[in-house]
Amino acid sequence: MRKIAGLLSAMAFAAGAATSVAAQPAAPDFYKDRTVTLLIGFGSGGGNDTWARLIARHMSRHIPGQPNILAQNVPGAGGLALANQIYAVSPKDGTVIASVSRGIPLEPLFGGQGTSFDPLRLNWIGSPDRDTAICVARSDAGIGNIKDLYHKPLIMAATGSGTDSALYPEFLSVLLGLKLKTVKGYKGSNEMHLAIERGEAQGMCGSHDSVMHASTFAKAGKLTILFQGRLDPDPRLMGVATWRDVARSDDERQVLQLFLTRSALGRPLMAPPGVPLDRIALLRRAFDRTMTDPQFVADAAKNDFKVDSMTGEQLAATLAAAYAASPEVIKRTREVLGRAGAK
Repeated sequence: MRKIAGLLSAMAFAAGAATSVAAQPAAPDFYKDRTVTLLIGFGSGGGNDTWARLIARHMSRHIPGQPNILAQNVPGAGGLALANQIYAVSPKDGTVIASVSRGIPLEPLFGGQGTSFDPLRLNWIGSPDRDTAICVARSDAGIGNIKDLYHKPLIMAATGSGTDSALYPEFLSVLLGLKLKTVKGYKGSNEMHLAIERGEAQGMCGSHDSVMHASTFAKAGKLTILFQGRLDPDPRLMGVATWRDVARSDDERQVLQLFLTRSALGRPLMAPPGVPLDRIALLRRAFDRTMTDPQFVADAAKNDFKVDSMTGEQLAATLAAAYAASPEVIKRTREVLGRAGAK
């Protein structure tokens, strides 16, 4: 009887949803003469901001009706507050999308504070690349490789919870016993680069492209790459330590694998839950076509960016697999992150 009642309930919900969607303007006509807002969960000038603005500049051509796409920075904690806003407050009509840190979708799984969204209900649009996260140190900090951190401390600049800059040093220090001290509160990658140059910090973790292209110290050869946070080694970083090099047991390997799922999410774009499915389909296809648009690819190359995109469907599947991990591995991962009691 429960199964029958559940089936009838599901059928009623589906019928209601179909009626709701049918009452809305047809998707191909919906975007004409409208504006789509792309909210960017980062400060201006960094790699994530540049990628998002490139997408805003080109994606309109591939959406039926060619709406204006307005990019707007909403910096803070890599987009955590923005993810909450998108989930609960933003219009659910397809006129608002957002770009957040790759770690934000995993914060509820890892027990992050301040999360009030369900990543499996958000509508994932795509990611323009799968850039590798790296941890770097000033070359004059006396840290030649990651094993030196077992004996010598390193001060790391960071933004806030859920970002690569905060989670990587905290995670590696607890799981592996590395002497990494994280100083949070910087608004974006540009501020972190300046902190390193001024000597306020000695290193940071972040996107390879953002660090290597935006840091004057990196361009001058004054940074040492200590670790690459990626499940499969980056061919550009031969000889740089990977998770396989630092894991000392099966337990550590499994925890690192789950944690590094964030590296597979790239620079994710999302829309609120509840947006009519036909509009989500249009946004996803427009994003996919943008990724192969010669003008977009050329603009990305001008910024030394290489397009290595993921579809919205791939992002959703990757997240679903992460959230299906064993309770034991999830629990251990939370313990390492200092979130053992999180619900």
